[in-house]
Amino acid sequence: MPIELLALPKDVQEFMKWSWSQVEPYYHELSVRELTAANLEEWLADWSQLTEMVSETQRRHYVATSVNTADAEAERRYKDFLDNIFPKAQAAEQKLKEKLLASGLKPPHGFEIQLRDMQTEAEIFREANLPLLTEEEKLRKEYDKVIGAQTVTWEGAEVTIQQLYPVFQNPDRPTRERAWRLASQRQLADRGKLNDLWQQFLKLRLQLARNAGFGDYRSFRWKQLLRFDYTPEDCKRFHEAIEQVVVPAATRIYERGREQLQLKSLRPWDLTMPQGFGKIVDPPGTKPLKPFSQEVELKAKCASIFQQVDSQLGSYFNTMMNQQLLDLMNRKSKAPGGYCTSFPVIKRPFIFMNGVGLHRDVQTLIHESGHAFHVFETSHLPYYQQRSASSEFAEVASMGMELLAAPYLAAGRGGFYSETEAARALREHLEQSIMFWPYMAVVDAFQQWVYENHEAALEPATSDAQWLQFWERFMTGVDWSGLEQECMTRWQRQLHIFHEPFYYVEYGLAQLGAVQVWRNALNNQREAVEKYRRALALGGTKPLPELYAAAGAKLAFDTDTLKIAVELMERRIDELYDF
Repeated sequence: MPIELLALPKDVQEFMKWSWSQVEPYYHELSVRELTAANLEEWLADWSQLTEMVSETQRRHYVATSVNTADAEAERRYKDFLDNIFPKAQAAEQKLKEKLLASGLKPPHGFEIQLRDMQTEAEIFREANLPLLTEEEKLRKEYDKVIGAQTVTWEGAEVTIQQLYPVFQNPDRPTRERAWRLASQRQLADRGKLNDLWQQFLKLRLQLARNAGFGDYRSFRWKQLLRFDYTPEDCKRFHEAIEQVVVPAATRIYERGREQLQLKSLRPWDLTMPQGFGKIVDPPGTKPLKPFSQEVELKAKCASIFQQVDSQLGSYFNTMMNQQLLDLMNRKSKAPGGYCTSFPVIKRPFIFMNGVGLHRDVQTLIHESGHAFHVFETSHLPYYQQRSASSEFAEVASMGMELLAAPYLAAGRGGFYSETEAARALREHLEQSIMFWPYMAVVDAFQQWVYENHEAALEPATSDAQWLQFWERFMTGVDWSGLEQECMTRWQRQLHIFHEPFYYVEYGLAQLGAVQVWRNALNNQREAVEKYRRALALGGTKPLPELYAAAGAKLAFDTDTLKIAVELMERRIDELYDF
């Protein structure tokens, strides 16, 4: 190995202090080194090592701004990285991809998908887009700051919108309504700021596409996301299948909930999530599930659950606890949402979320741990480029884990609940999964419309109206009369629309894959977990349909496959009501 690459620091914290003038010589050496069949694997290993350093630097800076959006120094360091290193590193990475492609050399078995991806990235790469991609990242952080700063005064205390979520489970309906209206009023106060950001995002994205030779952003984004196994038309076919199969099933769930609550109609504050979909509040006399009050309890019981699912998965989670790779509880000035990222130098994942003591926090941690296990399972692959699976399968890892862990939610099996509560938790999870598909269809259909009608979407009022139209098509069962402004601006609270355009259909496709994994587990839990782990270990070395197949599932968009899944879920829901 060249002496220059041997001199890379072993500690990424040291590398994070480097300027571009220190990083650039490493890229230069790789770009001028003669590439032959004899030294190809060594060159790939050196490139992988350098990319890991740069990638982990970017992710650690991002994490620092997520855990505290008010940390001005962390924000300054991240912006400095985005301005002075990120675009130059991206350009240097592209040159190395082009060098490999131009060599005509065949890397070792297992690198075929990466070559295909590199060819696509080479096709769409433009130097002029590098500062625009940096600007896009800055706009994402501006969105986070707006959402992260949203607080209200509740019972004399300043709380974040997410810290208000437990109130949405309150059995007193007027209290829930008051909290819901207070949160919505605060969110609507930022409507103008978010509309301004929306227009900046859309203009920037259209310019990205035009610079790369595309007439529309969706065509560009499809290649940027490396989607080879399905098309926008497949997504629309999936929407239609959801409309035919899932919307009636979701409506039945809402109707059952309305009857249990003895209400004339369900209103948004009769749901436990302010987004306007999801779990219906519990009937009078039913106490909300309260799985934990302290972070230490959440960690310990999830560790026990994972140990029951698979001892190796339990070991992975213990590693994360011991190495402080979890930031789980909500607080002021913390970015919204939850995610799992990876630190590729140390080959470890990091989980970020906003827990407040609800069952949904348990589900979030189990979900993100599925992503984390994916990181651990792919750590054996020799090259950085091989370790990331497509997002459509990455979400099978997370959603599949939610269902594989379900049998162990009971305290007697290491979890949080009584047997009756555990049955209720699974029932509610299945109900919410069914109710999620229509919402996913709204989000994806809205984005398909936005980037098919770019000029119209630049007008926020038109986007509002189109969102409302999709909402009324898919979201039946809840009465939004008199709340049109609150409903039509729901898209502003959907982080993916701003952060990661078109990244949402993955959740719907993955949920269908996860239900198939769960169906297998109902027949043979051990075998289903083994297939799940083997599929995760493939990383990005196989095409998407083969990854699904390895996990015992099928990538599908059709009515028949969805019908089989929904019928199974509804049968199990009925059984759990009788538990």
